[in-house]
Amino acid sequence: LSIMFTAVADKGGNFGPFEADTTVLYNKVITNIGNAYDGTSGIFKAPVAGYYYFTFFYHAGANSKSALKLMKNDSCIVEAFDKNPGSADNAGNAAFLQLNENDQVYVRLSPDNRIWASGCTTTFSGFLVSGM
Repeated sequence: LSIMFTAVADKGGNFGPFEADTTVLYNKVITNIGNAYDGTSGIFKAPVAGYYYFTFFYHAGANSKSALKLMKNDSCIVEAFDKNPGSADNAGNAAFLQLNENDQVYVRLSPDNRIWASGCTTTFSGFLVSGM
């Protein structure tokens, strides 16, 4: 069984800032083997229980603070951020996760933050390592 995806946030410019936590919409789907990632919602939904690996990377322009969190259902797993605007930044993080069928994984932008969502610099990927 193969499950893997890579998607890019390509909205033509800044994504954010918003007043509340906001799921990042990685709308340009590059690979989606198993169709577990939804490019309209930004959410990966585990089709089978197993051990998965996820990564996210982002670019933020100058004069922008940025903070992204990799979420499993409603829990923050790992975070990447830059709270000191002044120059363009790139960051990311990754995690292995044990998921049950229908668990959801997504990336959330914190309030009053922004990222660059144009071109191919802000990405979200994941794949099934093994079933349980």
